[in-house]
Amino acid sequence: MDSSYPREERPPSKRWPPPAAPRDHLLWAIFNTLYMNFCCLGFVALAFAVKARDRKVSGDVEAARHFSSKARCYNALATAGSVVLPLLLGALIVTGVIHLSKLAQESVGFFTYQFSGSDDEE
Repeated sequence: MDSSYPREERPPSKRWPPPAAPRDHLLWAIFNTLYMNFCCLGFVALAFAVKARDRKVSGDVEAARHFSSKARCYNALATAGSVVLPLLLGALIVTGVIHLSKLAQESVGFFTYQFSGSDDEE
């Protein structure tokens, strides 16, 4: 070991705090699976949420972040589909009822005109 030159004492390097463990969105996935399961997207989200939790427990933060992102995406799709589709179906039913009521009123007017007219043949 060469000690002929003076060594400078370096202060300990400041490290950024370690990256926080990603959320696994497990509760949201369970909710989508049991309550609002649209096209099995809730079940797919549950699978990715469980994978994210397993990777987080094993210490693989990057894989946990990847699976967490996928679980969040599928959860958002399942929630949006479960909220948007009933609203769309309700809007279609309302517009259908309005259209049918207008059609019924027009047909009543047509038939009363057709059959209640005076006979000009006599």
